[in-house]
Amino acid sequence: MKIEIKDLRFTYPAGLEALSGISLNIEAGEQVAIVGQNGAGKTTLVRHFNGLLQPTSGSVLIGDWDTKKTSVAKLASRVGYVFQNPDEQLFSRDVLTEITFGPRNLGYSKEKIDKLVKRALTLTELNDQTETNPYDLSPTWRKMVALASIIAMDTPIVIFDEPTTGQDAVNVARIANVIAELRQEGKTVITITHDIDFCAENFDRVIALAQGQILLDGPAGEILGQDEILAQTYVDPPQLTRLGKRLGFKETVRNQEEFLKALK
Repeated sequence: MKIEIKDLRFTYPAGLEALSGISLNIEAGEQVAIVGQNGAGKTTLVRHFNGLLQPTSGSVLIGDWDTKKTSVAKLASRVGYVFQNPDEQLFSRDVLTEITFGPRNLGYSKEKIDKLVKRALTLTELNDQTETNPYDLSPTWRKMVALASIIAMDTPIVIFDEPTTGQDAVNVARIANVIAELRQEGKTVITITHDIDFCAENFDRVIALAQGQILLDGPAGEILGQDEILAQTYVDPPQLTRLGKRLGFKETVRNQEEFLKALK
């Protein structure tokens, strides 16, 4: 499902202009990482996708729905949002109830709900925690519960806000596996992240924001090699990208596979 943004501007009540005329399209099935320093406008931008924020001017279309004319509840059937802090998202007495809430609220049939919940539990490796209160789990596993609750809604667009913050290497790998599965299913996956290595390994397109405007936008292999411009957003290229440049590789490498191929 396409996201179309035209001259989006947003000013907070205190007078701070957080977005200054952003225009871009995100096509159905794209894997997009939005990067930039704190205060660049990343979270402000994506919170327009599910109606949590409304444009001061300009427009945001989710498919054929104008977010100005569509309720947050209705947009929830198209845009799933995994918050950076799962404690802002979780509220149910046990994991199963938490994950079931979203698809049930969207009015799916019992058969579809059961199928979606089972799939979400399997993808996030939570099958043995269904009766556990989410707040009895570690922060790492609470993150997975929050993620599973959104996966179970089966939205065509899924947004991850800083998915790797506070996560160990094992759970980062779990999150990457979930993103890979969503990609296979043709979902649009968008992430806000400071983890540039995670971005390079899992996303095809990178949008760099600075001071509420788009500084760079394009294929990850092109954007992550522009270290001088990225420096303006206080974002360093991935470690392997920097190493590849020092070794004189002609092509920008994003991940281990590309590095080894260039090395040969």
